[in-house]
Amino acid sequence: MRGHLFVFSGPSGAGKGTVLKEALPILGNIVYSVSCTTRKPRHDDADGETYFFMREEDFKEMGLKNMFLESAEVHGNMYGTRRDIVEAELEKGIDVLLEIDVQGAIQVKNKMKEAVLIFIRPSSNEELERRLRSRGTETEEEIRLRIKNAKKELASADKYDHIIINDSLKDTVSRFIEIVEKYRRESK
Repeated sequence: MRGHLFVFSGPSGAGKGTVLKEALPILGNIVYSVSCTTRKPRHDDADGETYFFMREEDFKEMGLKNMFLESAEVHGNMYGTRRDIVEAELEKGIDVLLEIDVQGAIQVKNKMKEAVLIFIRPSSNEELERRLRSRGTETEEEIRLRIKNAKKELASADKYDHIIINDSLKDTVSRFIEIVEKYRRESK
């Protein structure tokens, strides 16, 4: 049986990474698809684990060769998901999780109708700004850009199959797991 493709999106600071860190070990039989990016690594990033970091020229060449299932420019950096890696896992019956932006999620849904889109959002815009500032990884200008982009992303949430409000980590993780398990049960 073919695996499921889950797409997890939300604005920067919504808690995507934290939720996935808790949920994925519990779920099992699901792989986190590592995206390619041209952005600079953060202090806690590991090449090949959090992202495949690459030069812009290499990224563009892969795009011209149609090697991405989706790609987008976000906050001035390029991001993309390698099609061959995702397809190989799905064919083995393993679920695949993409943590990508709204632009990319819509591209994936257009190409793979069976993809399940899950959107996570903070309880308020004020909470989103608080989380972004507490990370201490962006400049004031970058924070303002992320808040501006978050408003656009939040406006696209209605294109998703599921929306989770992240006001409690425990509840958000539980809800995410429930959604994945629902699709697994339905395909048996």
